[in-house]
Amino acid sequence: SDSVADGACANEFVITRTWTLVDDCGNTTTADQTITVVDTTAPTFTVPADITIECDQDETDLGLTGDVTDEADNCSTGLEATYTDSVADGACANESVITRTWTLVDDCGNTTTADQTITVVDTTAPTFTVPEDVTIECNENETDLGLTGDVTDEADNCSTGLEATFSDTIVNGECLNEYIITRTWTLVDDCGNTTTADQTITVVDTTAPTFTVPESITIECDQDEVDLNLTGDVTDEADNCSIDLQATFTDSIAEGECANEIIITRTWTLVDDCGNSTTADQTITVVDTTAPVFSELPEDITAECDDIPEAVTLTATDNCGDATVEFNEEITDGACTGEFVITRTWTATDSCNNESIHIQIVSVFDTTAPNVVGEFEDEITVACDDIPEAPELVFEDACSDNITVEYEESSTYDPDSTDDYEIIRDWIVTDECGNTAVYTQTITVLQGPDIDGNDITLCPEELINLDLFDFISGNPDMDGQWIISGSNDAGIVLNGSVVEVVMGDLVSGTYVFTYIDADDTCRAEADVIINIDDTDNCSGVLCIDEDTIIISKAVTANGDQWNEYFEITVIGGADFQAVCDITVELQIFNRWGAKIYENNDYQNEWNGFVHSSSLGSAGQVPTGTYYYIVNLKGSGLKPMAGPIYVGTK
Repeated sequence: SDSVADGACANEFVITRTWTLVDDCGNTTTADQTITVVDTTAPTFTVPADITIECDQDETDLGLTGDVTDEADNCSTGLEATYTDSVADGACANESVITRTWTLVDDCGNTTTADQTITVVDTTAPTFTVPEDVTIECNENETDLGLTGDVTDEADNCSTGLEATFSDTIVNGECLNEYIITRTWTLVDDCGNTTTADQTITVVDTTAPTFTVPESITIECDQDEVDLNLTGDVTDEADNCSIDLQATFTDSIAEGECANEIIITRTWTLVDDCGNSTTADQTITVVDTTAPVFSELPEDITAECDDIPEAVTLTATDNCGDATVEFNEEITDGACTGEFVITRTWTATDSCNNESIHIQIVSVFDTTAPNVVGEFEDEITVACDDIPEAPELVFEDACSDNITVEYEESSTYDPDSTDDYEIIRDWIVTDECGNTAVYTQTITVLQGPDIDGNDITLCPEELINLDLFDFISGNPDMDGQWIISGSNDAGIVLNGSVVEVVMGDLVSGTYVFTYIDADDTCRAEADVIINIDDTDNCSGVLCIDEDTIIISKAVTANGDQWNEYFEITVIGGADFQAVCDITVELQIFNRWGAKIYENNDYQNEWNGFVHSSSLGSAGQVPTGTYYYIVNLKGSGLKPMAGPIYVGTK
């Protein structure tokens, strides 16, 4: 019989075998045999073959990598081999070499090991989804993956966190701003396995450029519509892709409201490098609002009513064409006939009816007093007995028909003086505008008639009944007074103007006689000086010479017995023509040299009348100064000439 005791392990035990030998009688002999059962034999198995697997395969998947087979043991059953892995890096991150040590241990610890090499490789390229082909504008950023698209679904059997990269190949497009990008996307795993895919990005320029069109503008017709500084240029030229673009324009012209006005539709065009264009219209209204300009502008003037200048003919120029000038004149009455206002209006009109108006105010005044018509002697000299009447002056005015004349006269005459004096005659003439002129005639009055005394030498016998008036030249008033003014009055008596010799008295020496003539207007004095010649020269008969001839200086045939005729006499009053056998030839001329009287045997009978024998008609000559030529035929003297005043009024 065996008595089994456990051994050191499951497969070991110790058998104590007790041998009993029993006789037939039951005698028994026992003896123990120790049988030690041991397990020293290692199990066996077949190790899996070495294998190469992908990195994404499960190296613990024994269905993949293999499991041991044929596990066997001499004693143990149901053994399962186990393994441990020793991992060594491979050629890349995802690769490794696993040394798998398989161990099979029986129940008694007998062990068998075998190594299996599992090579983990990464030969699988990553995968991704390439972006769709896309078309973008040239101003869009082709590197903006938010725009062009990014790869998606990046995946790899082993690597994680992979990012695809790309490279672009560019081919020119149809125009400057267009091109085609072939974007090659590349995804590489950690072991250099690479996947590429192409995306086509078509870059196009379909966007028209932009600009700001100039504001519509109104310009004058004389301004240059092509001057962009005036009409405006486009601004803010911009394009999504092209640069340095310049807008151009074309003009379409329509007629305006008048000849000088037009409407320009300026179409601005901006074209980019790919032919995309933008147009915009600017309206340029060309107007004519500028009035013509006069070539000269007469200023307001003040004019005398008789000297109003004619209106000038004005011309005008226009900025865009011709101008016509119309003239109009209006008169506004003033305070009097000679005063008024002339409003002269020139209107210059161009083709668009723009007008320039110039107004000239001609203020017409009458500041000129009336004028005398004809000759006016403002200064004359007359004898006091020949003061002319105030003339009937005629006045005219340049502008007035109604003239007021006032006459005033004053005199400086002093009846107690023999001094010459003046008569002042004033004609105060006033026109309708109150312009006044004073015409003054100053008459210098020579005191007394125009008389002169003489200084003569006579024989004593010639004093008998001698009329002193015979020795006064001029026109003395026969009512004047004669006095003996000298200191010698021996042997004579003055009876009026007649000198009478006192019988028995000696007449000798020098006698001075003074003639005095005084009335309301005249006071005249003249001295007659008589020198007595008592020598043998006195023969009792006195003939003539130039010193003894007396020729009238005035004829006033007015019936007052003085100066009634033009007389040629000699001192002493003798009939010199008969005594001396002399014939008087007389010619009288007016101031223009026309002969008005002629007598070849003159007998002191001319009184201012023109005879038909001289001028063809009879009549009295007008008052004035005339000229005589006296020829004393037979006297041996030269003809004598001089002026004579003739007063016929």
